[in-house]
Amino acid sequence: MSSLMDAVRAGRIAQVVSLLDGMTDSERRLVVPELKALRKELRADRWSERGRRVLPSLHLAGSACQTGAAAVASWMGATDFMWAPASPKRLIDILADRDLDWIADVTHRLAQRPTSARVPFQLMTGLVQLSACRVPTTDAYVQGWLMHVSGDWARVGSLADRLRQEPQLAELVAALFEIDDVGQTLGWVAGDGRNSWPSSLARLAEEGALERKSLLDGCVARLLRGGRPADLRVFLRVLQAVAPTSEEQRERVADWTALAADAASTVAAYAQTLLAALALTGELPHRRLAEMSEAVLFRPEKTLVRAQLVLLGKVLAQDASGADTLLPTLAQAFGHPDSEMQERGVKLVERHASRIGEQGVRDELSAAAEQLSPVLRSRVAEALGVVEVTVEEYEENLPPVPVPVRLAPAPRSGVELAEEVGALLASGDDVSAFERTLDGLVRQAHSDPAALRQALEPVASHLPWTTFDTILPSDFIGHRNLELILAAVLRKTPPQGFHPAHLNTSSRAGCVHTPLSRACNTRIWEIAHRIHTDPPPFLLSTPTWHTGLIEPDELVDRLDAYRAADVRVIATDFAQALLRVRREDRASARAAAERAAALGTPEGTRLAEWLTADGPALPTARRRVAGPRVLLEFGELNELQRDFPPDFRPLGSPVTVYGDRWHCYHWDGDLRPHWSALLPERRELIAVRLLRDLSDAAVDDDRGAAEILPRLAESGGEAGPALHLGVAYGLGARHAEDRLAAVDALLVLAARGQLDAERLGTDLGELVGSGAVKPSRLVDSVRTAAATGASATVWGILRHALPALLDDQSGERPAAPPRGLPDLLAVAADCAERSGARGDVPHLARTAERRGSSRLLTQARRLRSTLVAEVAA
Repeated sequence: MSSLMDAVRAGRIAQVVSLLDGMTDSERRLVVPELKALRKELRADRWSERGRRVLPSLHLAGSACQTGAAAVASWMGATDFMWAPASPKRLIDILADRDLDWIADVTHRLAQRPTSARVPFQLMTGLVQLSACRVPTTDAYVQGWLMHVSGDWARVGSLADRLRQEPQLAELVAALFEIDDVGQTLGWVAGDGRNSWPSSLARLAEEGALERKSLLDGCVARLLRGGRPADLRVFLRVLQAVAPTSEEQRERVADWTALAADAASTVAAYAQTLLAALALTGELPHRRLAEMSEAVLFRPEKTLVRAQLVLLGKVLAQDASGADTLLPTLAQAFGHPDSEMQERGVKLVERHASRIGEQGVRDELSAAAEQLSPVLRSRVAEALGVVEVTVEEYEENLPPVPVPVRLAPAPRSGVELAEEVGALLASGDDVSAFERTLDGLVRQAHSDPAALRQALEPVASHLPWTTFDTILPSDFIGHRNLELILAAVLRKTPPQGFHPAHLNTSSRAGCVHTPLSRACNTRIWEIAHRIHTDPPPFLLSTPTWHTGLIEPDELVDRLDAYRAADVRVIATDFAQALLRVRREDRASARAAAERAAALGTPEGTRLAEWLTADGPALPTARRRVAGPRVLLEFGELNELQRDFPPDFRPLGSPVTVYGDRWHCYHWDGDLRPHWSALLPERRELIAVRLLRDLSDAAVDDDRGAAEILPRLAESGGEAGPALHLGVAYGLGARHAEDRLAAVDALLVLAARGQLDAERLGTDLGELVGSGAVKPSRLVDSVRTAAATGASATVWGILRHALPALLDDQSGERPAAPPRGLPDLLAVAADCAERSGARGDVPHLARTAERRGSSRLLTQARRLRSTLVAEVAA
């Protein structure tokens, strides 16, 4: 045994093989513990020269000395040996004298390891041949087989020739359709032309080497199962290469219908083509075509919807008897978000309405037409010969004004508070939950700190710093404010570590967000310090409402309780309370100011002055262009420079476009909601510092910045140029969730009567013109907003955005229209029709008067006709 271990440590593989051949099973088992110890020793040394020398011999010896199939498979497939394994041939040879059933067991266990283990395919297939077992059809084996057959080394003969030599070809090909995510690998090696995988599989099916029916069934089943488009693309290519015959197409009508309804667009288009061929030859019953049309016309893809409407027109032209069955499906087209698809559906009704025999069909189409704009609805009514119901005057349907939600009282016991803390640690920092929990921690730290620590220890036990005796408060700067408070409560932070210089040094790295994070952090810092030294009975700055606002009478009551108990005020906590107290209701503010002045304390006097001061005012603003972006700069706000702690004064400092943003460390989106609650009546000061982030969502395709917009829309203060410009960037964001957040903000501002449609529209026109916002993304946003019932609001925005976009389209030599402009005009025309818009749009008339029949000109004429007709009326 010692000689074997010496040979293994020296990396002498030939000697290892020789020694293993002369050992009995019992002798091999005795050496296993030493092999395991050596393997453990090498884990930290695997990348060294010694590791690369020793690991192959260790891999081989361990595979030979283990006796159980599970242990051998685990050893052979271990990731320790991934980069320095024994050769597959030697591993196969060392197991060749074992029982064949045992080898088969090892083989299948190896094949069941994840593909990330990178078990060599040569090893698995060699063991399959040695044991004559059935081929494994696991992810690892099938993907290994794909790479093996397609590899450069195998470029002898065609792919079809190599596949013919596979004795278990049918089983492996069948597995291609069963294994998830194998499509990406197959697509990567598929190739093109006659020697590609799709063409080769189709050729083998023609020859009978593969059963054609099984190949078709496998393809269809895999496509029906769905998945990522990249995974499905190659299976569609295989299906197209096999080319189902007419009989095979008829046998699978239900499958094609399901694919046309729910599959990825490329797959659905192919299924739609097969069904269309059957429909045009009369082999697809009208009932089946109607079922298919219901599904396809519901899809958002215009290409599929347009093709289906064309198909319906052709079928009805061939056989008028299908009108009663097929025309009701147009109800789906009437509800399509694109007005072009709606109009195509209306034209079909106009063309074939005379062939409708059942009154119920007319009633159904008439009811469905309620989804259309007034112009199209009138056309449907005229075609059907029904009396159109008088349409009531248009009424804008905006969402209800958000109602402020009062924060619940802080939990009264340490156990309840610990549950709240656990939920916050698990789910992130919800502002309302954070503020009430913070207040609860301060209250419990004041009233019963020992019970609080006992309740919190199990909740905080998973946090890494709990294993340390002490940890510096500066380690928690940023998004871990709750953890800093917990560390203070649990006595993990030394009181002397809360020197203000530590906080200021760590937060001076200047970027546009620094004043916001610095004010938030310094408040938490001082609260944590007071928990160590002299915890107050409660906080002054806990919001009354979810927006961050504090009712002035409530703040006066808190100061009165502090005065009665002779509690020392936390300066930053009081500063935050001042910034949160509600001043927009001047009558309530003056009444509370009288009570505050009567307290006779410095804080009461300061609050009285604050409540009666003019404000909240906005600093002067200046627009700046930085590349494709339009940004804002704000001047100094003196109101925040006086009588506030040093770390709060930067909130009133000037905001510049070219600040030191390259050192920004505020990458965590969880911080933004806390910033909005910092200045709940000065949302412009927050918005201007987030404009660069919001522009990144549109220009650089970043994700998540726009989630703050609905919260800012619900906040107080003037909705000025910064917020409107931020909403404009959000409407043009790359990601759908950001666009939805911007639409929510737009609708909230409109519902509150705070939306400046002219300002927002002008900003959008400028941003589209500069390339910062893509029209196609803006189309999705405004169409979504209009679909909620806000047609007048959307029209009010677009009428000011379109002039800048139509300027280049109205001359004698118009520029190429930006992608999405025709769709934007279509949305504008639809909103104008629905809302009864009047007036004119600069450059629209000259654009509409140009010669041609492009979609841009068609929609421009439609919009102009709507506006002119309204004026004439």
